[in-house]
Amino acid sequence: MSSELNILALYGLYTALVLLTRVIGAQSQLGMGYLLSSRDEHRTLTGITARLDRALTNSITAMTLFAPAVLLLHAKGAFGPSTLTAAQVFLAARVLYVPAYGFGLTGLRTLFWIAGFAATVILYLIAFMAP
Repeated sequence: MSSELNILALYGLYTALVLLTRVIGAQSQLGMGYLLSSRDEHRTLTGITARLDRALTNSITAMTLFAPAVLLLHAKGAFGPSTLTAAQVFLAARVLYVPAYGFGLTGLRTLFWIAGFAATVILYLIAFMAP
């Protein structure tokens, strides 16, 4: 398996870890009874758990953009040094994004988001230009 595909797998595992962290935080705020219920009654998360919830949503969105780019490059046989670098930048930026969001570091959070998004766009451009 290529390094780009490994990075995709690592990001999937990281996103699962973020989900688990958010669930643990939600359980402490809302209680297991509410989490196991149909959740017809709306309850709001607060603090770091609320920020982790939003970071998780953003991480899933990032995955829906990143995964097709990597799979397209794989299908075209277009992996190379530039795709590896872009995938590494994506992973590093996304791993840093979640704690920056969780701890309310808005300037850094935005910087990490831009880096991850730009790396994803670069992967699509490389895929588009590959034969």
